[in-house]
Amino acid sequence: MIDSHCHLDLNAFAQDIDSVLADSRKAGVTRFLIPGTTVPGWQRQHTLASANPDIDIAYGLHPYFLSPSMDDNKAQLRALESQLASSHASTVAVGEMGLDGVVDIPMDTQQQVLEYQLHLAQEAALPVILHHRKTHHLLHKALKDTGFNRGGVIHAFSGNAQIARQYTDQGFLLGIGGTVTYPRGSKTREAIKSTGLEHLILETDAPDMPMSGRQGQRNSPAYLRDVVIILARLFEKDAQSIIARTTDTYYSQFQRRSQE
Repeated sequence: MIDSHCHLDLNAFAQDIDSVLADSRKAGVTRFLIPGTTVPGWQRQHTLASANPDIDIAYGLHPYFLSPSMDDNKAQLRALESQLASSHASTVAVGEMGLDGVVDIPMDTQQQVLEYQLHLAQEAALPVILHHRKTHHLLHKALKDTGFNRGGVIHAFSGNAQIARQYTDQGFLLGIGGTVTYPRGSKTREAIKSTGLEHLILETDAPDMPMSGRQGQRNSPAYLRDVVIILARLFEKDAQSIIARTTDTYYSQFQRRSQE
């Protein structure tokens, strides 16, 4: 299993990251992708990837943590451009970036930052990790307006079959995590079944988005099999077939560079 989205660099894991990794590997996780969210967090990601060859990373600016001031954001974008220019083989994507309809950051500011990050990813020939919340139509517009064509993943996909197909038609995978383990996730389950297993990869979003039955607990890559079990039922396949297909799909999109 590959956890394509887990924030192992956050303080929630600072005291026991080694045991979290060990438990996750024991549970069958063979690779981890840690997305970036803020400039200060990038060094922690780099440190973890340098010490663990099964950790991939992405650098990016999450909409939650942007400044209302575009001057401040421009400085962060320059830092991202520099970081990508000097990144090593474990850097497989740009992100987490996106648009959030709830966070208290002006949408035009979020859009400017997103479009610049898409430009950097296009220049670096890297896929992206996209965050969405109540913003599917705006994300589609940004992808169209920028001409971005490097693909990536829609993190924590939630939506109907039409929305899912719009993303997959643009070359994006759908990141499937804890949402599908809840009874209320029926619409998303129907959408991904209609879309097809070949467009899906696994994720936890640890330490957030706990699985059904684990509410109130810190989420962990060690619980990724909860998602596999749901997908196996949904597609009427055995768990190993789900793991094998999603693993192949991950590697089709996220590839390490040949040079360190």
